[in-house]
This record gives sequence, C-alpha cells and structure tokens, in this order.
Amino acid sequence: MRILHFFKTYYPVAFGGVQQVIYQLAEGACRNGAEVDVLSLTHEKTSHDSKIGNHNVHTSKQDLYIASTGFSLSAFRDFRRLAEKADVIHYHFPWPYMDLVHFIVRPDKPAVVTYHSDIVKQKHLLRLYQPLMRRFLNDVDAVVASSPNYVQTSPVLNTLKKPVEVIPFGLDGSSYPQAHAAVRDKWRALFQGRFFLFIGFLRYYKGISYLLDAIAGLDYPLVIIGEGPCEQELKAQAARLKLKNIHFVGAVSDEDKFALLELCYSVVFPSHLRSEAFGMTLLEAAMYGKPMISCEIGTGTTFINLHEQTGLVVKPTDPVSLRAALVSLWTEPARALQMGENAKSRFDQMFTADRMVESYMSLYLKVIAEHQAK
Repeated sequence: MRILHFFKTYYPVAFGGVQQVIYQLAEGACRNGAEVDVLSLTHEKTSHDSKIGNHNVHTSKQDLYIASTGFSLSAFRDFRRLAEKADVIHYHFPWPYMDLVHFIVRPDKPAVVTYHSDIVKQKHLLRLYQPLMRRFLNDVDAVVASSPNYVQTSPVLNTLKKPVEVIPFGLDGSSYPQAHAAVRDKWRALFQGRFFLFIGFLRYYKGISYLLDAIAGLDYPLVIIGEGPCEQELKAQAARLKLKNIHFVGAVSDEDKFALLELCYSVVFPSHLRSEAFGMTLLEAAMYGKPMISCEIGTGTTFINLHEQTGLVVKPTDPVSLRAALVSLWTEPARALQMGENAKSRFDQMFTADRMVESYMSLYLKVIAEHQAK
C-alpha cells in the first residue's frame, strides 16, 4: 500500500499537533509495510524531496499566504504526480487550498480526511468558503474526527451526509526516551520541588492569561514551555501581577521537555477556544502519568482528561474555577497521584500510536476496497 498525506506544513519547517499526528501515522504505516509520502508547502525558492525516518517528504514552493492559508502553483503538479502513485490519499483539514487542489486535480483514488479542527478564527471568510468545504468533505470516502466529543459539538461534522469515523490520536512512547540524569538534575536544582507545567505555543486560544490570573497570590511554581506571539504580553502580565514563581523557559529541546514532564507535579492546559481540538500535550501528560487540569470546550481535551478521574475540568475563561483546581490538586497529593495513575491506564488502553495506526490502516483498506468495487 502507498499512502499520500497532504497538509500545508510539515517537519522540519513546522512543529505542532497536526505535524506530530502525520509523523506518527507515516512511521506507523511504514512499520506495517506501507510506503508513505507527505506533501506540504515550503518558503524555500524551490521544491525538494527528502526523507524523515522511513517516509518520503516532498515540498512545493509556497507562492502566497493569506488568512492562515498557503497557496502554491507547483503543488498542483506535485500533488498530481504523487497521487498517481498512491493507493489512498490522506488529507488533513482545515486547509482551504487543499480542497481546491482536490477538485482541480480530481485524483481517481480513495481519499480520507482527518478533521483536526473547525475553522474558528476566520469566521467571515468561512462564510465564503463553506460551500467548497462542504462539497469537499462530502466528496471524500471517509471523514475522521479524533474524539466523539468533537463530532457532537462541531456544527460541520454533525451535518455531513456520511457518518463520521472516530479514531483518537495516539503517541509512541518509544519516541519519548527517559532524560539523562544530568538533564533532570539541572531542572530539579532550578525548581527545587513540585511545580505545575504548561507546554504549548503561546497563542491566543491557549488561555494562559487566565492561568496567570488564577495563580496570582498562590506562589505555586509554574513552568511555561513555549514561545509565540503572546509571549511578551504574558510576561508583562506576570510582572504586573507580581508573580515571582513563574518560569518562562521558552522553546526547549526534546530531552529538556521529557525531563520536565518526568519531574512536574501536574500539567495545566487552560485552552479556552475550540481552536484547541484535541490537545496533544494532554496525551503527553497522560503518557507520563500526570494529573491534568483542562477546560470544558466541547473538544477532545475532555475526551482525554476525564473530570475527577484523570484530573480536573473547569469552566473556560474562569480564573476562579481554575484557581480552585490548582489548590485542590496541590493540597491533595494522594488524590493527584491516583488521577495520574488513572491517566496512564487510560492512555495505555486508548491513546497509543499503535492503536491509532492500526485503526487508520484498517480504514485505508476499507476505502480502497469500496473504491475498487464502484
């Protein structure tokens, strides 16, 4: 079987939840004997082909970028070339330009869409895009969401003509090796005891400003991994609130992140908008057996973090509720420990990369057979 993944960005140009999912799916399919291509756009002057792990990575030159959407003339040619060799095409939504490529090239191949998120920020442009979007989603052979929560609350998914498949995202524990003792000792010496941990790109929907408001006056150590457009604004807020135990450590190496996940007391994930469709950081927390705090936003975050079982779920944009959750976990370590153990057990049952890959490989075989039978 040969699989083609298509999305606007990929490693090593961009690192995020969608790229991580594509990587896990690509490598997992390769382990199952498939050949995998990933096509994305690049800012470089020319397209190029390379290899990451065991799969092939191809890029088309990005010519235009408007409203979070990249456009490329050469991608039509590159997509057609790769689609001709593929047995199944795997699209990753949302990316409106991808819909155009699909309808202009019209590959006669079975197609699967992983629906990562509703379009939340570009509401006005969404009105213009909706007819194309719905036509695209109804044209492909299968649409997949990462949680039943998202299907139930998405105004798009629950109105499609076909049933939506649910395949939870997963992580490969072997790609998270234990950090070296020297790295752990470095961070242990810096924070000296328990601390809450946030990991993520510092952008508008992550809810970090509410977390800073919630922790004001508590003096609980909070480590923030990440960088992004809101970084200076958040640092200014922390200074204004006179928060003395907040540590902005910026972007860190994988090994440093692994060490901080090992050492932290709990992972806090205060995203407050539906742009946070799943929450790969929560999967990482569960894999490490850490209790979680997250917000109820009708997405996969509360599919991973079950209230009072694997952690605590609070109202979004509500520092008072968030503060109560922080205090509750901090002052009840035995309860926090049990929640962490529950989170690890749930991860092992539902969220491994092997489980995700197996489900997608079965879906590929299904849509290929149905396409051949037409």
